[in-house]
Amino acid sequence: MQSISWPRGYKTPLQTARRLIDAVRFPASNASLVKDTLEDIENFIIDVVINNRRGIRASLLRVVFRGLSGIYSAVVRTRLYLYRHRYIHDHHLGVPVISVGNLTVGGTGKTPVVEMLAKALHERGRRVCILSRGYKSKRQKKLAFSKKMAARFGLIPKPPQPLPRIVSDGEKILLDSHNAGDEPFMLAKNCPGIPVVVDKNRVKAGAHAIQRFGADVLVLDDGLQYLKLKHRHDIVLIDKTAAFGNNGHLLPRGTLREPPRSLRRASYIFITKSDGDSEDVIKQIRRYNRAAEIIECRHRAMHFENIHTGERIPIDSLRDKFVGALSGIAVPESFENGLRRLGAKVEVIARFADHHRFHGPELKQFIERCVRRDVHCMVTTEKDFVRFPKLPVADIPFYFMRVEIEIIRGRDIFDKMVRLIAEPRRVPAGVLPADFMEAS
Repeated sequence: MQSISWPRGYKTPLQTARRLIDAVRFPASNASLVKDTLEDIENFIIDVVINNRRGIRASLLRVVFRGLSGIYSAVVRTRLYLYRHRYIHDHHLGVPVISVGNLTVGGTGKTPVVEMLAKALHERGRRVCILSRGYKSKRQKKLAFSKKMAARFGLIPKPPQPLPRIVSDGEKILLDSHNAGDEPFMLAKNCPGIPVVVDKNRVKAGAHAIQRFGADVLVLDDGLQYLKLKHRHDIVLIDKTAAFGNNGHLLPRGTLREPPRSLRRASYIFITKSDGDSEDVIKQIRRYNRAAEIIECRHRAMHFENIHTGERIPIDSLRDKFVGALSGIAVPESFENGLRRLGAKVEVIARFADHHRFHGPELKQFIERCVRRDVHCMVTTEKDFVRFPKLPVADIPFYFMRVEIEIIRGRDIFDKMVRLIAEPRRVPAGVLPADFMEAS
């Protein structure tokens, strides 16, 4: 059977323009049209950045992006300088804050590392809380600009700041993936006993976690660039397959959020997607950071779980089986190639934009394609499954793949790091400043 690829669906510029015009003309009846069009544009831009698009239009865009990267680089360097020289002050909440982040956008495996670290600290008796910004979660209602300005000048009473959103209180999950964001929801689901708090302002979120849950360790998800909150340790993830982005450029010409020399802020460096032979990557890392401890790890598929029944089947169950693969992640190839390494024959491929929120009709279309191709089963990622609507049972089973991080070199370093963080340290007595809850 021949593999069929269902691409992410980029339209021509003319088709995209027509869809956008229709969405503006008929906003009530085309609520999802703007979202779909923006995803098409996002996919096209990604393809341009990673050099998957050819032609004059793509080449011109790359020239424009190169110029914008210079501007972005200047902004990043200025911001880092202001924090480093204390022109802008960070906040210390009186408890250790462990940041897990990366230099690039998407696809390095932060969520499984956050899960593994939080569980390890929890098992050693620390009251851990995970903080996340809740990327692409449902936005909270904002105060109108006119009222905001009136409050600032004292013309009306200042409205109370909204409290951070509690995804999990450690006992039960309180928000769905739409309101929490898919990564915080996954962390809440897979980390029982550990509260998960979401807010764009992680200083406010951390203070709330300390006051409500008595947290004595905060794990900051995707926190390397969040400098307002003082970090005790920065754990930086490096993807072995693209150590410093796809081309070494900063956004938007490349995928780097910061220049590679920002790696010097790292206390520990995790090389993810490693095969155990990372000497070339380690040499690159040592150009920027000679002191950080290095741990090599990889994503390990644990089992497949039926999305309807919850039945778990062994990871080798798909060997020599024809499957349909659906994903909406930053690097869909890693998921599809992972299935192939497990012996599956990937017959139908459906790719959507990263963090895509799935709708019934598009999932129905994928299922129908799989039925027509007579595949044995359909598979998605756990991260994508949490963004599914409720689906009727199909004629063929639908599974998600449960993946965890496996350390293949440096387990002793990880254990030592956990012990270091978990050991109680004396913190000067003090009271949390009241303005932490109002920090912006």
